[in-house]
Amino acid sequence: MSDSSVATLAGTAMAPRIWVAMLLLYGVLALASLGAGRWTAPDSALRQQINAWWRIFPVVSLSMLLYPVGPVLLSLLIASLALRELSTHYVGPRWRFQAVCVAVLLLQTALALHSTAMATALLLALLLAQAVYCGLRRQPAQILLLLFLLLSAGLSFLPSLLQLTPSSTVNLAWFFYLFALTALNDIAQFVSGKCFGKHRLAAHISPNKTWQGLVGGVLASLAVSVALGLYLQLAGLPLLLALGLLLSLAGVAGDLVFSAAKRRLGIKDFSQLIPGHGGILDRVDSLVLTAPLLYCGLML
Repeated sequence: MSDSSVATLAGTAMAPRIWVAMLLLYGVLALASLGAGRWTAPDSALRQQINAWWRIFPVVSLSMLLYPVGPVLLSLLIASLALRELSTHYVGPRWRFQAVCVAVLLLQTALALHSTAMATALLLALLLAQAVYCGLRRQPAQILLLLFLLLSAGLSFLPSLLQLTPSSTVNLAWFFYLFALTALNDIAQFVSGKCFGKHRLAAHISPNKTWQGLVGGVLASLAVSVALGLYLQLAGLPLLLALGLLLSLAGVAGDLVFSAAKRRLGIKDFSQLIPGHGGILDRVDSLVLTAPLLYCGLML
């Protein structure tokens, strides 16, 4: 039997498991909401963080239901909201900044229709060039453009992730794995940091990040990676453990990169779009690095 036939058979058996796992995720969220409602104050940061996921998870779920168009639309939605947020911090005629970003987005989309690898290569080249230029100039406008290119480059790996195997169901399972692990890693870091955090991880960049939060996120990510990966029959235990560790650390790194940019820009949050989370960029900063890392890890 060919590899494509094996992948197709595996995907067919996996399909119901994805939706069961999604329902379990909503169940965990519901329990967390009930616990936060009972044990925290109405205006507590923890309650706001948990409740905000009721806005985020349905959007991701809808993108999966609309596969293969849904994930692409989700990427465009994130990029559009990010552009809107970054524009509010641009000093000068905003249309100039928006025009450049829209041109990049249109070029990325056009190239992705022909070749996702070509789109990713172009974005990485633009990102590298902008990083060098930003290092020389260090102007707020250049930092904003660098952030948009970094986001676009990270999101460009989502379409590639959906083409990993001949089975669309297997690819969709990895897509769900990525978002579930990234989200639960963020939640675990926040909760463990609030409950046990004493030693700051990067005080000058993100004062709320602690080593205890990092450890909590890593442990949760390892558990989720193994449980979800084995249940969805995605990979063996060694690979799932490695991915859980690497994606957890990548999520923290992405958060710190955007936090450093906010420090440089003199802002706390990119916007107040999502109560308890800030803006869309405050929420997807981890995904910018976890998506490329997962794709590269699976392609090795």
